Amino acid sequence: MLSLERQNALREEYQQMNPGWRPATEVYADLVRAQLQPDATVLDLGCGRGGLVEQLTHPLAQMAGVDPDELSLREHRLALPRAAALSDALPFAANSFDVVFASWLLEHLERPLSTFTQISRVLKPGGVFVFITPNTRHPLSALNRGLGRFSQLQGRLVERFYGRAEADAFPTFYRANSETAVCHLCGKSNLAIKTLQLIPDPTYLAFNQTFFKFMIWFDDKLADSRQLHMVACLQKIE
Repeated sequence: MLSLERQNALREEYQQMNPGWRPATEVYADLVRAQLQPDATVLDLGCGRGGLVEQLTHPLAQMAGVDPDELSLREHRLALPRAAALSDALPFAANSFDVVFASWLLEHLERPLSTFTQISRVLKPGGVFVFITPNTRHPLSALNRGLGRFSQLQGRLVERFYGRAEADAFPTFYRANSETAVCHLCGKSNLAIKTLQLIPDPTYLAFNQTFFKFMIWFDDKLADSRQLHMVACLQKIE
């Protein structure tokens, strides 16, 4: 089993080999923090039980969370105002938030344009949407995209190989998971790309050192546009 603790240890090892590299999750967290002015209103889209919001020092009264999974909402680890809803039908007034962020959500969107339109609607003019998601052009994402059609099988594999609950595996569609797709969706929803980074991470199949070394070699052969993780900041056009 490849636990999160083991993955993080391998990321530290990879970072020692590549001093300029940072895990996509760190890049994403810092990008969210950089948008948080003291009076900012913030929405955690697909908030689950916690996650990045637990690492922020922003006032909880100025933040909200939304997720379609009611069990996750009930088990949320913070006293965060939250609502059960889908991302393509957000229960908030227009121009409500300065910052919307989403961790590992875009790959699950069956109708991404509806979600992008809703995000644009609830953002204030000049507000930003920050996200982290897999890049569909990486071969591992192609594998996940195929497994995502069989969510029960995918859930069992995730639980067996990564030690994460089968119930937390949801269907994947990968319809908003390339730079081209994001550009198209922005053009349809009054958003513009401020920053977009594609970041390698050779740890996802590193069940042993041989696999780890192979994935390092493999990722080094990929073009920059095909690296595993996408981290981006989009801004609502004023």
